[in-house]
Amino acid sequence: MSSRLPPLNPLRAFEATARRGSVSAAARELNVTHGAISHQIRALELSFNAPLFERGGKRLKLTSQGALLLPAVTNAFEGIAAATAAMTRPTTSGELRIACVPALLSFWMIPRLHQFTEQFPDVQLTLIASNDAANLFSNDVDVCLLYGDGNWPDCWARLWSRLELFPVVSPTLVNMRPLRSLRDLRDHVILHGDDGREWNTWLAAATEGTDIQRGRQHFMSDARLSTEAALHNQGVALGDTITAGSLIAKGELIAPFDLTVPANDAFYVSCRNEVRAAPIVKVFIDWLFAALESDPMPELQTSARTIIRARPPKISAPERLPTKDGFQPVSSPTRARRPEPTPKRRAKS
Repeated sequence: MSSRLPPLNPLRAFEATARRGSVSAAARELNVTHGAISHQIRALELSFNAPLFERGGKRLKLTSQGALLLPAVTNAFEGIAAATAAMTRPTTSGELRIACVPALLSFWMIPRLHQFTEQFPDVQLTLIASNDAANLFSNDVDVCLLYGDGNWPDCWARLWSRLELFPVVSPTLVNMRPLRSLRDLRDHVILHGDDGREWNTWLAAATEGTDIQRGRQHFMSDARLSTEAALHNQGVALGDTITAGSLIAKGELIAPFDLTVPANDAFYVSCRNEVRAAPIVKVFIDWLFAALESDPMPELQTSARTIIRARPPKISAPERLPTKDGFQPVSSPTRARRPEPTPKRRAKS
């Protein structure tokens, strides 16, 4: 097989004509005459000894040979253009402004940020703890890492990670106040990082729709605050597989129940369309995905094998009250229900 390649200019004329659908349009794009484009296409057809276009009609159509050639030519020119841009663009330096979900910023990004700054020492970072989608339209922010549904109009967005939710608590608090069953939650403060929807989602899965008595509840503006409150023995928060995984691995938090549920939303990387092509933005977004892939969260370790649901206590023998003649039964014992099946732990998305 011959390794000799066709000349470059005829290939450019062919690609432009095929993409634009006419010789005249290709001539205007390449700033040459109509005759020059026709001559180059004819020379290319002679070199292949095959027609590349079907003549006739207002718009040129590719022959089967032309259709076979076009994708390879298009990919080659795109590769040359990308390499040229990489060689001529300025070095990756300057200021990069990032808005990130507060919990994700504190517990995942900052512990790993040195990996990016060591690779790109000329980039100056400004970090903003925020989950406000309005940052996408602010000229003061370049990249956002948001928790939501990813549906932000007129912006580029890509799913970064789905996550699972589960209760977390400090070992110190559990030692002071046991948390062996769902019924024990009434003795603990429930820490919300939202308006209560996510705790409701987890409890609905854990109790199979049965209401349980809750104790005090505190509501906070975001999951970072509720997680920090749990670290300081203030109550039971709802953690997730991304932000709480490392805290559990270090023993600072534990997961008392072996049940996770999918979060209502997910983490997305997003930015304005016109910012996406900036080299400094591209390298940071590439790093976000590479860091997540190369440093996965540790497998969730729970302190309980099953959910122990609230139920009437099992009575092994009739209770008796004293009488002058001895003892008499109070009533027949309540029959203990058959243990319910252990809920399967949901796989990570």
